[in-house]
Amino acid sequence: MRVLVTNDDGISSPGLHALAAVVAAEGHEPVIAAPSSDWSGASACLGPLDDPDRVRVERVDVGGLSAIGYAVGAPPALITMLADLGGFGPPPDLVVAGINRGLNTGRSTLFSGTIGAILAGERFGLSGMAVSADVQVTGTTGADEPVHWETAAAVAKTVLPWLLSAPSRTLLNLNVPDLALAEIQGIRWAGLAPVGGVRTVITGHDPTGLNLDLVVNEEPMPNNSDTALVRSGWTTVTPLVPTSAAELPLPVDKWEQALGLGD
Repeated sequence: MRVLVTNDDGISSPGLHALAAVVAAEGHEPVIAAPSSDWSGASACLGPLDDPDRVRVERVDVGGLSAIGYAVGAPPALITMLADLGGFGPPPDLVVAGINRGLNTGRSTLFSGTIGAILAGERFGLSGMAVSADVQVTGTTGADEPVHWETAAAVAKTVLPWLLSAPSRTLLNLNVPDLALAEIQGIRWAGLAPVGGVRTVITGHDPTGLNLDLVVNEEPMPNNSDTALVRSGWTTVTPLVPTSAAELPLPVDKWEQALGLGD
């Protein structure tokens, strides 16, 4: 099975390489295609691109794997679309995204490029899994901090076979504490918290722009929410449902009447 492995942190992320290694270890063919630069927070956007008529693609070696990687000048959702269109060989059968540096919990998951990648795959009939590690991201990449990529990778390896047998278009969001595997409390289903684990703040401004930073969100969370559970040492799994038309009692008759439409 061909599995697209992508992320929003970029092609050089060790989390991406760890997730690709999981796919290969399970006997599947990893199709490694990730942004050439950081697209965190890009959600499911398809641009903007330097050239709207062309996407830059560079073949790169991925450390420790025999698979070829592609550094793509595009956000992760567009990379998923390009993969389905045959941009990196035959279309993939599944999309996995991550391992993200930092939580993707709460309703702010809608802003995540990691989540955006699997949402785009669902539009093409593919199941997907987003994997994130609870690395404390506060304005910098934290590249020198030790990260338990192996823990998140072990969880992904355990869940992947189930996802392959699940109904098509199944989407899972995994969030894993940045702990050694033996220190994890367990795995729990979790609903989305009202807000995410981090939030953006304005730290200063001048006539030419605003200075931004990411800080840990200290707001209290419901005990059974993904953010609260991960902070308590649990790995969480949250099935995601793409946006669809909701059955709401809308006053369309009154709107028509106001516009002079209808009977």
